[in-house]
Amino acid sequence: MEQKEPMTKYGFQRLSDELNTLKTIDLPAVNAEIERAKEYGDLKENSEYHAAREKQAFIGNRIAELGDVISRAQIVDPSELEHARVSFGSTVVLCDLASDEEVTYTIVGGCESNPDMGLISFNSPLAKALLGREEGDEFSARLPGGEKTFEVVEVKYQEIVFECR
Repeated sequence: MEQKEPMTKYGFQRLSDELNTLKTIDLPAVNAEIERAKEYGDLKENSEYHAAREKQAFIGNRIAELGDVISRAQIVDPSELEHARVSFGSTVVLCDLASDEEVTYTIVGGCESNPDMGLISFNSPLAKALLGREEGDEFSARLPGGEKTFEVVEVKYQEIVFECR
């Protein structure tokens, strides 16, 4: 059974736009490059032809990848979910119990994640450890930097900002 890929309407639209651009602009352009490169003759020694074919393969792979993700997409509106416990779209304030440092993360779809902006994938180790938790809960998570222990300071919904303004 194929696994659904939760994402916001924003993430779905972004992927759909990229897929459309690849199919209607990028792929036809690279196909034209290949035809031009063929005119140079001997394909064994034709670097322009080989570069265009590599580009074509990359675009084809990306189209297939996006098509797969979009076919499994499950659009979720986080504003309609309950956020008493951590769930998709929740913004969570955590306290690292070792350093007493507070960090804030919002749980989003895999294609929408941007850790530098505090947006973490629902599939990340930290998000998996967070899901279902509520304010006051302490938990440990095995992260790339090692095991860390956190306290959930606050769980809330706030509008998700995906891009710097």
